[in-house]
Amino acid sequence: MTRLLREKIFLSTLAVFVSVLMLSGCDSASVDPLDGDLAAEVDVQNGDIIPGQYIVVLDEAKLGKAPAEVVREFVRREDVELMHAYGTALQGFAAKMSEEQADELGRDERIKYVEPNRMIVLSPCKNNPNHPKCDDGGDGGGTQEEPWGIKRVGGAGNGAGKTACVLDTGVDLDHPDLNVDVAKSISFVNGESVDDGHGHGTHVAGTIGAVNNNEGVIGVAAGATIVGIKVLANSGGGTYDDVIAGIDHVAANPSLCDVANMSLGGGFSQAINDAVIAASAAAPFTLAAGNESTHAQYRSPASANGPGIYTISAFERRRDRFASYSNYGNPPIDYAAPGSSVKSTYKNGGYATLSGTSMAAPHVAGIILLGPINTDGTVRNDRDNNPDQIAVR
Repeated sequence: MTRLLREKIFLSTLAVFVSVLMLSGCDSASVDPLDGDLAAEVDVQNGDIIPGQYIVVLDEAKLGKAPAEVVREFVRREDVELMHAYGTALQGFAAKMSEEQADELGRDERIKYVEPNRMIVLSPCKNNPNHPKCDDGGDGGGTQEEPWGIKRVGGAGNGAGKTACVLDTGVDLDHPDLNVDVAKSISFVNGESVDDGHGHGTHVAGTIGAVNNNEGVIGVAAGATIVGIKVLANSGGGTYDDVIAGIDHVAANPSLCDVANMSLGGGFSQAINDAVIAASAAAPFTLAAGNESTHAQYRSPASANGPGIYTISAFERRRDRFASYSNYGNPPIDYAAPGSSVKSTYKNGGYATLSGTSMAAPHVAGIILLGPINTDGTVRNDRDNNPDQIAVR
């Protein structure tokens, strides 16, 4: 592996990136909160490189002293602006620096590799042709219902005593249909609380563990405790360095959760994949395969592989058909789960019906909280002609 992973810079200035993250959330009925509205508003793509920002991963076998001391040395020597220091899932740091500084660091034998920081932008609804509508989160709660996806994976079970970490846009901290551990929830997005101003993370959380309380919906592992780990902004955008900080937090706190769900992703990142692989020793990870209709091996964290890591594709309600938007490929995909027209909890105490592999992954997270993953047949029309097994509890 080369020490410096060079790639073409897609954004002309960092100011463009900053302006993207300041865009408002998805409050229009023409935009799907699953997929966000950033890419629809500006010419920014999921996985775009952020100019002047890099992720540096140390080679622990060559350090000769404590990793934290080595990080401090590099930051002082190169006079770079530190954004995050990582100490468990990865040994390394993220910083603002010039390309020349990144080149110099890449030549140091104590550094395993340097890669550019990237954007995560939840994809626009227009790229999801099978989505029945672009919902604004206005679905009512009313009498409790068991969404079709919950039924398809074996019905709701009792998740009491189990905990799921949701690495996402945060979680609605006082949603009446969620059991959120507010004290343990945390935000890695500068200037934003863990409270979900977007809706995506709350939707994921409800599929995992919405409470059996005769209200709204019920989750796979009903009543499971939710720990929100905010790594994406209320705008629906985020950066790889913040995502790695969230993964590192899970790795550093092995008693924090019984499963960690990441319904997010972008272009390939060795750093994100390495972080997930290391953190899976602390808790199993469920990963969305992604919604680009391409092979999941080109996406991160979907392409991370290892024990306790489960990449999930999506299928539709009708005849278990593989969703046209879902990424595919075995490996890295391990199972398929319901992903289209999934109703769940949403921001501001609401409910929404959304679609995507983001909706599929938390079904499997809930299954893991209840016991082993079993299977019930395979999906129809899988794009790689190697049908994914349908996960059930």
